Amino acid sequence: MSLTRPTPADLEKAIRNIPDFPKPGIQFKDITPVLADARLFSGSIDLLTERFRPGDVDAVVGIDARGFIFAAAAAVKLQAGLVPVRKQGKLPYRTHEQQYNLEYGTATVAVHVDALKPGSRVLLIDDLLATGGTAAAAAALVRRLEARILEISFLIELQFLGGRQKLQDYPVRSLIVY
Repeated sequence: MSLTRPTPADLEKAIRNIPDFPKPGIQFKDITPVLADARLFSGSIDLLTERFRPGDVDAVVGIDARGFIFAAAAAVKLQAGLVPVRKQGKLPYRTHEQQYNLEYGTATVAVHVDALKPGSRVLLIDDLLATGGTAAAAAALVRRLEARILEISFLIELQFLGGRQKLQDYPVRSLIVY
């Protein structure tokens, strides 16, 4: 196994395209080969956090569910707290909730009311930027808690779906763009 730091191109080569999953017409981007390879997984965290050092970020916010994987590792690397943004009804304490639109209907995400202190410096991480609804809802929750988003980072961006447009108020970075 090579000890060199992987590039975004190395990560992209490992991602599997699964046609017609979970339904016909969808080209699912399977990140599990990246997670299964210690060099690629560690390298993806290095790349997602490369603009920050320990002390720069107070909390890493991860979006349910695959975003938790990357956010947890990033929080450890940056010596920052981890704040989960979960689907409605999954957090045990009082929450703020944010609804967003889906192709057919709506969904809601939530965060604990005391998850972030006002002025906290936040790195928001998810695995995939598609239409941007979930990330925009998570960003709205961070803003409601009066914290400051330093960057929103994604492993993958499906550019053709235009999700970045919903995040224009924030610095957005994606390692791999399709």
